[in-house]
Amino acid sequence: MTINRVNLPRPHDLLWGLRPQHLAQDAPAWARTALAAYAPVVVRRATAEPGWVAVGIRGQAREQRFATWMRLADIRRRVSPEAIVRAGRWRSHAQPLWPALRALAQVAPRLAGCGLAWGVTGSLGFELASGLPAVHPASDLDLLLRTPQPVSRAWAQALCVQLDGASGRVDMQLETPCGALALREWAKGSARVLLKTSGGPLLVGTPWAAVERSVA
Repeated sequence: MTINRVNLPRPHDLLWGLRPQHLAQDAPAWARTALAAYAPVVVRRATAEPGWVAVGIRGQAREQRFATWMRLADIRRRVSPEAIVRAGRWRSHAQPLWPALRALAQVAPRLAGCGLAWGVTGSLGFELASGLPAVHPASDLDLLLRTPQPVSRAWAQALCVQLDGASGRVDMQLETPCGALALREWAKGSARVLLKTSGGPLLVGTPWAAVERSVA
């Protein structure tokens, strides 16, 4: 896979190619086991050295999460949250009645018509892209919405109402040019909101503009 500045991996992308032997000696055994099963890693939001990307390894248990780094040259496959939606595998999942899958089926038409790119992240996105079990009946539906331009609080509130009508809990993250924030937090109308950036969390009043001050 050729990687350049235009198509660098973005947070929540799934990457294949990290192998157990690439990990440091002190990495947990479960992380090596996951990579040995050809599990993808998830791009995390952190500043990386040139030629590297920050990633996280998922284990079978909820608490099994390991942050590490991956060489861009080792990437063999990359799947974005949007690509997971386009693949449509959720329509033929073996457990269509699980809340996360039912919610996705319910909100997909609304999101498809909003004119913005969107995708599935979290445990459902991981399972749909990899085929490895990660979802359970209590799993939330985690979504990402690309918002290169500002969206109003009223628009966010209306979208929250529609998401709240789904069968399962839906958590949506708005991806701005400066970082990411929770849709529900933007809809609340607070003067400042928490923006996740590669340099850490920030409290800002304008998530689509220059960040303002860091949060300890």
